[in-house]
Amino acid sequence: MTAPATGPLRGIKVLDLTSMLAGPFTTMLLADLGADVVKVEPLTGDRTRGVGPFREEDDPAQALGGYFQSVNRGKRSIVLDLKSSEGAERFRDLVRVADVVVENFSSGVMERMGLGYEALAEVNPRIVYGALRGFGDARSGESIYDSWPAFDVVAQAMGGFAGITGLVDGAPLKAGPGIGDIFPGTLLALGVVAAVRHAEHTGEGQFLDIAMYDAVLALCERIVYQHSYLGENPKPMGNGHPLLAPFDIMPTQDGWIAVAAPSDKHWRILTKTMGCPELADDPQFADNTARVVNVVAVRKILGEWLAERPTADVVAALGGRVPIGPVNTAADIFADEHVRTRKMLVEVEQPGSTTPVTIAGSPLKFSSTPASVRGRGPKLGEQKPDAVLAEWTATHQDRSVSATKGDESHD
Repeated sequence: MTAPATGPLRGIKVLDLTSMLAGPFTTMLLADLGADVVKVEPLTGDRTRGVGPFREEDDPAQALGGYFQSVNRGKRSIVLDLKSSEGAERFRDLVRVADVVVENFSSGVMERMGLGYEALAEVNPRIVYGALRGFGDARSGESIYDSWPAFDVVAQAMGGFAGITGLVDGAPLKAGPGIGDIFPGTLLALGVVAAVRHAEHTGEGQFLDIAMYDAVLALCERIVYQHSYLGENPKPMGNGHPLLAPFDIMPTQDGWIAVAAPSDKHWRILTKTMGCPELADDPQFADNTARVVNVVAVRKILGEWLAERPTADVVAALGGRVPIGPVNTAADIFADEHVRTRKMLVEVEQPGSTTPVTIAGSPLKFSSTPASVRGRGPKLGEQKPDAVLAEWTATHQDRSVSATKGDESHD
């Protein structure tokens, strides 16, 4: 069960038609921020329910897999067959008292069921309708790729990310996390919040469209200005940076560490710590521009010093003085005091087990309206559509009365 909402979106009612990662990440953020998010699932449920991973002791008939649990925490679930006239009508009833609808179907799916934005806006003109697709929606500009299916790796490839990621002179490389899903999902959540604010002030809902391709391109903004200013087609640079030095991830005696000292102040601290303070005034290395030109020499000097020292010693020598950080494993993260203090690892119930599971916490921190992981993911159809409708209708009526009184007070 979900804990009471404390976040700034408490009272906002969201109908979540999404599946897989990108859309559920959007609605996960909204739920963490206090929105009442109800997943509207088909009889078979979100496709990730069976993906796993599961623990050996988990009861497969009840347990929630890690993929589903992580991005569907704090939500509720109802089952509706939207392809049936009865299911579609019950969905419209919910839309009448909802604030937001979010979906990540292929273009045209909702329209074929008679549930596209225009149809739902007739039912509720205040509705904010968020859509996330690989190449966007024709309402915002019809893409030549409109009919193409897309996954995270496709967005990373076409949006420019894979083309600048990887070893120098090496093959393109995708990111470890699914940024082609997660970043578009984050932008959609931001857009939903902005559109809800607009609806609250004007009574006007709207259609919100995020393309995975567009989002990754925005994430890779550097390649756009490099091409515009210099005519370059940026390529993979390993762990380095084309405009900053030193700025790298390099091996230590027993691991790897990130070191970023492009400012002259940090470069001076770094060279003094390495025992070669004269490099701070050497014309080849005296400022960032010179260090970028001589980056091979910078890497050699820094690399030799790091290779002779354990990671812990480097952290002890430079931590808090120069921007550095060890390359953490998951086990390192679980052991890090920062993560515990910031509540970034959260235990939630695992159905069918007395032992909880751990998922990532919310990075959004508020002083007055704290965001939180309010509980585990929902079992399929754990709530009933009629019960949710009755609950939402009551709160909708209460809000309407409050809004009317507020208008009267300004007369």
